[in-house]
Amino acid sequence: MEKIFKEENGNFMIDCSRALWATDKLHEQYQVAQCSLSDVDWILETDGKIVLVEYKNANVAGAKNPGAFKPKEEKVIDKVVKKFYDSLHYLILLGKTKPKEYVYILEHPNGDSVSRKMIRNRMKSKLPFLLQENVGEGRKLIEKLDVLSIDEWNANERYCEFPIMPCE
Repeated sequence: MEKIFKEENGNFMIDCSRALWATDKLHEQYQVAQCSLSDVDWILETDGKIVLVEYKNANVAGAKNPGAFKPKEEKVIDKVVKKFYDSLHYLILLGKTKPKEYVYILEHPNGDSVSRKMIRNRMKSKLPFLLQENVGEGRKLIEKLDVLSIDEWNANERYCEFPIMPCE
């Protein structure tokens, strides 16, 4: 199984060769099934967790109107949050029950660690962190949320084994 996935514009790729299992086919599966569900770009499985990855890069050369992308807008944040929730259906059907982390890799003009942290905090309030504290007897739908740049992903001690790099 091929475990090197290109993002939709073909500028960057993620190497999931060290994952136990990985896919970039969620969108395809939802289209074939005629589901009106949203999907994350990549899912990878390690010994101890499932990592759902949403990738958005408006900082690439040739990006069409990168200034039009407004990652801090509520509707954009809601859309990224929905991708996590909707992707859980796929994982449930596959029997993937390991703890889940959600990582939003975000590159955009004028993006910095402060803006990514603000976006992370807003996303966190919309994800089921509080719900799982109040319901489910300790079961969790999500363990962790990160909003990172490509450089932060590649430097992260957990995610660096799945590097994101430019396509040749």
